[in-house]
Amino acid sequence: MSDIRVLAIVLLLIVPGCISNDNPVDGIVDEEVVELEACNGEGEYCLRTYDNVTFPETHNAFSTHEDGIYYPASNHETGLTAQWNAGMRAFMLDTHYTSQFANNPSNVAFCHGDDGRGFSPCRYGEVNPWDWLGQMKTFMEASPRDIVTLLVENDVEPDHLKSLFDDVGLSDWMYVHELNTPWPTLLELIDSETRLVVFWEQLADETHPWFHDFNIFSWTTDYSEQDTSDMNCEVHRGDGEQPVFHMNSWLSGPLGLSDPDRADQANDPDFLVERGIECIELHGKRPTFIAVDWWEDGDVVEAARRINEIEI
Repeated sequence: MSDIRVLAIVLLLIVPGCISNDNPVDGIVDEEVVELEACNGEGEYCLRTYDNVTFPETHNAFSTHEDGIYYPASNHETGLTAQWNAGMRAFMLDTHYTSQFANNPSNVAFCHGDDGRGFSPCRYGEVNPWDWLGQMKTFMEASPRDIVTLLVENDVEPDHLKSLFDDVGLSDWMYVHELNTPWPTLLELIDSETRLVVFWEQLADETHPWFHDFNIFSWTTDYSEQDTSDMNCEVHRGDGEQPVFHMNSWLSGPLGLSDPDRADQANDPDFLVERGIECIELHGKRPTFIAVDWWEDGDVVEAARRINEIEI
């Protein structure tokens, strides 16, 4: 009997739900129909911890031409549907109020920009967060074996952000992690129905444990370098002792903004895999996320798949 079949039978006995058995007879398992169900597309990911899987990620995922936001405020051509269908399962989002004088829950929007300029960045374009997150929820319902991650650069009141997740119906799926404890496996997240992991770029708030302080629970490499040769795996922000980290990969263009003309270089799968190997050699683990702009160029999903195949 092959090693794979032995593993499948053992998993059937100890991990209900990870294996499907379509033809049980009096408790005897037909080896031919025993198969691992996929977690985020692969059966072997089921028993990996969350921090030991590399997820492809879109930076400012909402900021797309398709969503009505154009350069210099845009970061992609196509929106959530195309991103999801391609295999993206991690998304960076920015929350702002549509007006600096209307700080209430109904005026929260996804916008790309800086509130510190004296006006709301939503003047460059905005995306309805209820619609966007509602669409994501629909996709998650259709893909019940997938773990999804959000990193929110939050510029609204924590209660207003939480009410947004409540309204959409995502709050019950949000995972709460205890700092400095092992991350669960993908299967454990699926079985506990906590398939949504949320970080935010905001100070920790004990009253909102669903939003994990990005700088405490994880770390990130640098971003917006001038050239791919400048990219490395050094800790730029956050706690470098944490196992969860973002490997950012987009180049700086005019005015310091993301450069769409060289996205094929930053998103080249061979280059991304080389960087992934560099991160593994430096930190002893694969990057949790590969974050890119202009995801349509290159192939970050393929790069993540290849990095996930590396033995560690």
